Formats: sequence, C-alpha cells, structure tokens
Amino acid sequence: MVYCGECHQIYRRVHWNNRGCRSIVWRCVSRLEKKGSDCTSPTINEKVLQVAVVKAINEVLASKDTFLSTLQANIATVLNEEHDKITDNIDAKLDELQNELLRPANSKADYNEVTEEIYRLRELKQNALVENAEREGKRQRIAEMTAFLNEQLCDITEYDEQLVRRLIEKVTVFDDKVIVEFKSGVELNVEI
Repeated sequence: MVYCGECHQIYRRVHWNNRGCRSIVWRCVSRLEKKGSDCTSPTINEKVLQVAVVKAINEVLASKDTFLSTLQANIATVLNEEHDKITDNIDAKLDELQNELLRPANSKADYNEVTEEIYRLRELKQNALVENAEREGKRQRIAEMTAFLNEQLCDITEYDEQLVRRLIEKVTVFDDKVIVEFKSGVELNVEI
C-alpha cells in the first residue's frame, strides 16, 4: 500500500537498529534489494507515516460535506448504472449467430465469417462484464467511504490499521510530502 514517489516501487517495513536506537521505518524496496540503486527516496519512520495518514483521514472528516458532494457527483456521472453495458443484446445476437452457424455447417459450406463474428461478440461481452464489475467495485468503495463519513462524528486521534485498510488505496512517499489516495478516488497531499 506504500509506494515510492521516485521509482514507483513498493516501500517495505524494516526494523532498524541505528547506533543502538531501534525503530521501525519504511524504505523503498529498490534501495533495500539493489546495491547501487539510483533511487534516493527517503527512509520514513513508521510513526511519521502513520501521523500523515491520520492527518489525511481527519482532513477528509473536517470537510466531509465537500467530499460527500464530490462522491455523490462521481456516482451520478461516471458510475451511474445507466453506463453499465447491457449484455442482453450481445446474448441475443450470439444465439442468432449460433443458429445461423448450423446451416452452413450442415451443408458443408464456409462458415468462417459467422465464427469470427461469434468470437468477436464473445470478446465484447467479456469486456462489458469486466467494465461492469469494475464500476460496481468503485460504487461499493464510494458507498463505504460515504458511510464512514456519515458515521464519524469526530477526528481520529490514533492510527487504526483496519480503518486504514478499509479506506486507503495507496500512500506515495516523496521527500517532503505523502500523497494519500483513498479507495473512493480522493487524493490528499500531506506535508511531512
């Protein structure tokens, strides 16, 4: 969930012992695994990272009316169910073509055009089903975010792993900031 803003690799959680001082930090995997890596991304203390994520969540809570209206607009435009591709027309055409395929096959005529059209329609149907599933997943994530914003009455005071996993899609670490991307599509910059 934590990524490098420079080389876009994942960050890994590391137990660090620096001159007798033990701490938990996050480091870019390219710096950990590749000797002589060109990545100069910062090592970030876990507490600093957690504070940045909590700040982002609290910022969303502080302006929840604005975010709720944005989420509702997303639902109303891009994610509207009217945009779901209906596969009924494709299914009807496939049935028609399969019946049509029997005639040339029985008379030993060339049926390549019909089979190519069947394959093309099957691919269209598969693509439509995938797009519908992605849109439905996005709808669910926005609904979860909306429910969270409506339920939450006050700021979050401490880091909660379950809450973060529920709300946050990705955290990108840069030298001076962290970009927190929520599963609903909202992105926030938090200075560190």
